[in-house]
Formats: sequence, C-alpha cells, structure tokens
Amino acid sequence: MRTVVSSLKRVGAGVALSCLFASPTFAETPPPAAPQVIRVPTPAQLAQFPAMTGFRISPDGKHMIAIESAGDTRNIVVWKLADLSAKPTVIGTKNMQIRSASFVKNDLLQVDLTQPYDFRGDQLVKTFISKLLFTDLEGKNWIEPMAAAEIARTAGAKIQQSLANPSVLNRMPADPDNIVLESDSRGDTRDVFRYNVRTGAATRLMRLGENDSNVWVNAAGVPWAKSRSNTDSRGAFVAIDFRGSNGDWEEHFRSYVKDRDVVDVVAPGAKANIAIIQSNVGQEFSSVYEYDITAKKTVSKLFEHKFFDAVGVRSLAIDDTPGADGFDGYIYEGLSGRDVHWENPEIDALIQGIAQSLGLKQTNQKLMAVSGSSKAEVSTFEGVSVRLMQRTPGANPTYLFRVSGLAYPTEHYLLQNQKLQLLAKEQPALDRAALGTARFVYYPARDGLNIPAYLTVPNEKLCGPGPYSAVVHPHGGPWSRDTMDFDGSGWVPLLVTQCRVVLQPQYRGSSGWGRTLWFAGDREWGQKMQDDKDDGAKWLVGEKLADPKRIAMFGFSYGGYAAFAAAVRPNDLYKCAIAGAGVSDIERIWSKFYTNPFFKERQESTVRGLSPLTQANNIKIPIMVYHGDRDQTVPQIQSDLFVDRAKSAGKPVEYHVLKDYAHGPAWKRETMTEQLTLISDYLKSGCGGGL
Repeated sequence: MRTVVSSLKRVGAGVALSCLFASPTFAETPPPAAPQVIRVPTPAQLAQFPAMTGFRISPDGKHMIAIESAGDTRNIVVWKLADLSAKPTVIGTKNMQIRSASFVKNDLLQVDLTQPYDFRGDQLVKTFISKLLFTDLEGKNWIEPMAAAEIARTAGAKIQQSLANPSVLNRMPADPDNIVLESDSRGDTRDVFRYNVRTGAATRLMRLGENDSNVWVNAAGVPWAKSRSNTDSRGAFVAIDFRGSNGDWEEHFRSYVKDRDVVDVVAPGAKANIAIIQSNVGQEFSSVYEYDITAKKTVSKLFEHKFFDAVGVRSLAIDDTPGADGFDGYIYEGLSGRDVHWENPEIDALIQGIAQSLGLKQTNQKLMAVSGSSKAEVSTFEGVSVRLMQRTPGANPTYLFRVSGLAYPTEHYLLQNQKLQLLAKEQPALDRAALGTARFVYYPARDGLNIPAYLTVPNEKLCGPGPYSAVVHPHGGPWSRDTMDFDGSGWVPLLVTQCRVVLQPQYRGSSGWGRTLWFAGDREWGQKMQDDKDDGAKWLVGEKLADPKRIAMFGFSYGGYAAFAAAVRPNDLYKCAIAGAGVSDIERIWSKFYTNPFFKERQESTVRGLSPLTQANNIKIPIMVYHGDRDQTVPQIQSDLFVDRAKSAGKPVEYHVLKDYAHGPAWKRETMTEQLTLISDYLKSGCGGGL
C-alpha cells in the first residue's frame, strides 16, 4: 500500500535527465529579448475560445487531433503524427458548435456538439442541447449513433428521441468495429448496447432499471458493475452491484447518503474477479482499494494520500487500459486538480526534465489538515502543473504534455524523438507577465479551521506594491472546489490584470478537501460558510495584500449566492458585490430540483441558512447582478426576484440579462466579452465609485 504526502517526488541522484532524452529543445524557442511593456489583456482577448486545445493521440499512435478556434468557429484538426509538418486535415460543422473530440477507433472520432434549443411544451423553455456524432478522420461521413435503434410512435416520444444523447461506455480498443454505448445519457431510455460503428447495427446488452445509475463495461464489452440509488428504512443509499458468473446482479456495497459515504468502482483489476474501488468509509479521505468480487472482501489498500482524496488509477497505455502488471499511477485530488502519483520514478524524472526545460521553478509547499495539527512540506512546481497526458506504444514512445497554472495560460507540448516541441498556447495573445503570480495558501477561520485557498497577486512591475484592490471569488457548487489550472472563464485573469488581488477560498461545504470541511458547511449557507469568505478578506488585509476600503465579492452560481449574501449581511467588509447566475431564494431552488426522496436526503437538508431574497430590500452595499436567459440550472427568476425587491426599496442595483447564455460556457464569444466587460466596467466605476 502506498501512502504519500507529496504531489511530486524529487529526482534521485541516480536518475539523470540525459537518460530520458538528450538535450530537449523547443521548436519555437525565442532568443532573449529586451524588457518590454507589459500588455494588459482586453475583455475581448480574455473571452476567446482557446486557440488550440484538446490534443489527443490515436490508440495506434499514428494520428493526433486538436480543437482549433477562431472567434465562434471551432474545428477539429487532424495530423499524421509521423509528419507534423504536413498540411493537416480540418473538420468543421455548419450549425452546431464542436465542444470536444476524441478517438473512438484509430480511424474514427467521437465528437460532442451543442446548439441553442427552444422547447415548446406547456411553456417556452430556452436551453442548449448536446449531441454525440461519429466521423472519419477527413470529416466526410457523419453518423448519429443509435438514431434509429428504436421507433418512436408518438409525438412526445419523437421529441424525446430527438433530444436523446448516447454516451460511450467502452471503446473496446481490441475490437476494430464495435463499442458499447448507453442509449441516452439523460436517463429517459437508458439501455446498454453493443454498437457497430461501421454498420450502425445495435445489440442490446442490458436494460437499465429506473434506479440504476452508472454502468461499467470491461474491454470485452461486457457490463460487469453498476451503481443504483434507492431508499430503505434507514434512508437514501447508493448500492454497488457486481455481475456474478451466472449473469445475475448481486449487491456488494450499500452506502447511505446522509453519512456522505462514497464507495465507487474505479476500474477492473488486472486479474479476473478483481475490481479497483475507491472508498472514504470510516476515513477523512478516500483511498483506492483492490476488491475480490468472488470472496466479497477488500484484498488490500493500494493507495492513500494524507491530505487529499485518492480517486482513481492511471495507466500509461494510450487507451488507459491496465496491463498484466496493473497500473502506472494513482490519481488524487491534489492542488492542481487530478494529480497523479506515478509508481515509476522515471516518469517523475521525465516530468521534472520537461519542467526544467521550460524554466519552471520548484518550491516547498506547506500542507495542513483542515482541523488538527497534521502538517507536511512537499516539493511542487511554483503555481503551475505539468501533466503527462498520453504516451504512444512502442520502444520509442511519443509523449503529450499539458502545462497550466492560474497565472500561466495552458500550453501543450510533444516530446518526440527526444525533442520537446511546443504544439500550442491556448491563449497566445495573453502576456504572462500581466497575470501576476499564483500560489496555494491556508488562512485561519474564526473558529480555528484552516481554510485552503488559491491566491493570485498582481505583478508589482505593472501595478506597483500592495496593498491592492481585492476580490474574494468563491467557487460554485458549493459541493465543488477550485484548482491551480488556468481560469478559462477569464474571470481571475481579468481581475488580476486590472491590479486586483484575487482570493479563491475553499470555504466549508467545499468538496474534495476531506470530510471535515465538507460536513462543516451543512446548514450554514450565508452563516459560517460566509464567515469563511469574510475571514479570507480580513486575512488579505492582515497580510497587507488588500486595502480594507477596496474589497469586493464576485461569484457565479453558488458564488453568486455568496455575493447576494455579502450584500445583505451587516458588515462593512465589502465595497460592492457582483452576483452572476446566483441563488437568491434557497427554498425555491431546492423545491424545484430536489423533490425526490434520494436527492432530498442527500443534499436538500444541508441547504439551510440565509435566504438573501428575504433581505433584498435592505442591502448594505451596491450590487451588480447578471443572468443568462437560457440558464436552466439556476433559473433567471432567482435574479429577477432579488433585483425587483431591491429596486422597489430604492437600493443601488444594476441588472443585466445575457442573451443566449446558459449556466456557462457562452455560445458566442461576444456574450463572454459582454460578461467580462460588465464586470470590468462595474468594478471601475459602478462599485460605489470604483474599486
């Protein structure tokens, strides 16, 4: 069993960089330049889709794809990996927008697309729909899988069929023709099919019951595990079922949601009748285990981390299928999100070699328990992560790397034939010098908890020395978390390049930081959860990073709720607030979404505390509110009600409704530009005179 505290091992003295690749060089390494004026990005520049992203290599290592953007247009670019200098194939669409693409077979792509959709039932519902399509590597033939698997006989059934969107459960890499699909990922007609990508023939493998959730399918195309939710006399639960040798399903685990226990299937083991699972039962953090299905017992704990949840396994096979020797690493929810602890120290040495070539610095990072005195110091890269994304098969493999940080726009690199090549910068127009510096910190809550947070500080050469204007920027969810990756929404880069220090608190109620912090948010909306954000603002002042008279709160979704709460709470911490797609009436939101017994017990009872709508007529500070007209996650009425009540009382409220905007991301770049411009303009002039 592996127990680790570090996110990155140091390279041992016996591992030389030259053993892994000889003098790696950039394909585009500019000569040293004289100091230049720091370029501050405009909202329009920050609003752009990544210039190129989503790099993937085919399972046979012969082709590579990426998503290329220009304005609102997003195309798939296909290269032959053996000759990247040759002109690539470009695949586009007319009416739908490409969101992502990957290889479903060596010569076939699966493409996720989206477009606006107006559903006219009892009332008009404006939303977006998604579709999964397959196409060849030249984009000549497009297939909508499962389009004719069932015959719809009624008008309602035809609408449901048109909206249905299958999902790939297993690409079956050893089979050149077949994959396994779930017929509708929305959950209305969810059956599992073996699907022939050449002929379109579909064979049903199993029908899913109304309580079934996830299904796991092995490389042979056989469903072997599933989860289901239901209730019994003890309450709502999630069960894990495994399929026995006779084909029947048998329950192995039952976890009650009120206990916030998580038992989940990760992958089939390298040996027959072995499953890899993750579980946090009886622990602060989840661990990865080997489980014997036949014996119905846990064989061993494979991996745990002392400060983060261990959540999965990682194989270096390009299709991530484990070999006979098992897995190459373990995934845990680290500082950069899904970090990997590699079992082979040569992989760590390779990653450090890449970082050295890019001039990235190492630093000693302090880790602390949320509650208690447990501490550790680990070596990591300063404000940035370096991730090994893929490796081609064979004796001379090619490696695909991704580098990203809050103050480091994402870049993609290829290590091929011992040469390091820059593939793309996702935001080539951005000047890294304008983005300041980012680091992970802890600050004390008033009741003694250690609150994790991400801190981005402006560049002193651009903004001068602090204290600065500051923005406390809570994430959505609240059962969610932030990471060190570059903020593709443009929010954090906008704020810091305009000389504001940004704090992203991982307040109580955030998930991914252990049970203590997660449970501490129960029934504390607008109360202790809000205290954590206020304590973060006070910490910024104490650290001489923030001017106490120039602090704002800005958030989206639950972060928008927090901004509403900041506007009505009786303190003088904030000069103004910005609420994007925020919840103002917690009773209304949960009565809409959490009506069945399972969801009600799982989360609704944790959502108690301050409902900002009840105090909207008595807000203490100016607030700007914005909402998308296609938002079906937090309906627009949540902002409408708050704004109407506050304006009726004569309070300083600015309100904007964004056309064709859902709960993110934006369909058009002009919508994202509008959003960022509204935030920028309000903080400059509308925030009680400017921030």
